[in-house]
Amino acid sequence: MLNVRLYAWICTFTVLILFKAEAEFVNITYVESGVAKGAVCLDGSPPAYHLSRGSGSGNNSWLVQLEGGGWCNNLTTCLARKNTRLGSSKQMATQLAFSGILSNSQAFNPDFYNWNRVKIRYCDGSSFTGDVEKVDPVTNLHYRGARVWRAVMEDLLAQGMSEAENALLSGCSAGGLASILHCDSFRDFLPESAKVKCLSDAGYFINVKDITQTKHIQTFYNDVVTTHGSTKNLPHCSSTTEPGLASSFQCFFPQYMAQGVDTQLFILNAAYDSWQIRNILAPGSADPRQTWKACKLDINQCSPAQLEIIEGYRMDFLNALNGLGNLSSRGLFINSCFVHCQSEIQETWFAAGSPMLNKTRIATAVADWFYNRRPFVKIDCPYPCDSTCHNNVSPDEVPEA
Repeated sequence: MLNVRLYAWICTFTVLILFKAEAEFVNITYVESGVAKGAVCLDGSPPAYHLSRGSGSGNNSWLVQLEGGGWCNNLTTCLARKNTRLGSSKQMATQLAFSGILSNSQAFNPDFYNWNRVKIRYCDGSSFTGDVEKVDPVTNLHYRGARVWRAVMEDLLAQGMSEAENALLSGCSAGGLASILHCDSFRDFLPESAKVKCLSDAGYFINVKDITQTKHIQTFYNDVVTTHGSTKNLPHCSSTTEPGLASSFQCFFPQYMAQGVDTQLFILNAAYDSWQIRNILAPGSADPRQTWKACKLDINQCSPAQLEIIEGYRMDFLNALNGLGNLSSRGLFINSCFVHCQSEIQETWFAAGSPMLNKTRIATAVADWFYNRRPFVKIDCPYPCDSTCHNNVSPDEVPEA
């Protein structure tokens, strides 16, 4: 008799083969009108997005997905992005395959498949928050993420989003953070009568010290906010702000500002988020001898001592969720997988072997919450109890923040 988990993986693999054969490739749209407003990528090229039109009952429903891709925190790192797809729309693929939450297949995306589905490309390096007027004539770097956000929103409104009846702002990683930071702004763009909510996937980055007790991520985010002039575009912080934390960047951390988000918000995150473990808890600067390398690539290779530290990180993460405030209007799917981003990948979003909490897949939990069918606030048991996890095992060197 086949092992249940093996059977689930076989089913998932079969589904993915079918999905690949039916993948929808969506053309890019350049927001040329944004250039005159200074709404441009790092290199000065226009913003861009991919739009797949809705149909039937989804004609007036909009799913807007913000692309992720980390951040640049100084001149050197922003220059490194400038001539890549994360800094220039000239370098972006002109077609994208939509999957997971963006899929147009009812079998793979049962509640959002026929909505207008949008992927906003990420090319500013600040989670769409920067706005520096001056452009260095030597580097020609433009820090204009907030203007990009506004320009794309205005273009989508002209494309029919102004008539939206339902709307969901989502994003993964840096895009997941952006979906929290811009959640209320998204609500403000749309008709008052519309049902508007936000989903953050792997965007709840927390402010903790690394394994050497250095404030690595705090310093990094401070540099991002300073470089991009983001302060004026960050939402207000909660009254529970950590004493002594510099106000110039504190609202880049959801734990300090999410409580102030008025629009309904769903947090989808792994408690052992692989990117956060690799870049916040144990960044390369804190591990020059690479004693954490194997552990960071595969949680199953962690020593008992390392697992104890990682479990402490999980507790820090769960404590940081207190920044969400009253959970009555929030949604929560916090599993114990070693993974980063779960809504854009078909096998984790909705497939035979997808991760589950309370016997519920991620796609179903999000849709139940959006449509008010039932609330969903679930936190998983500690690693390694969850047999439905798709842990992220990376064969490559881990990119550092």
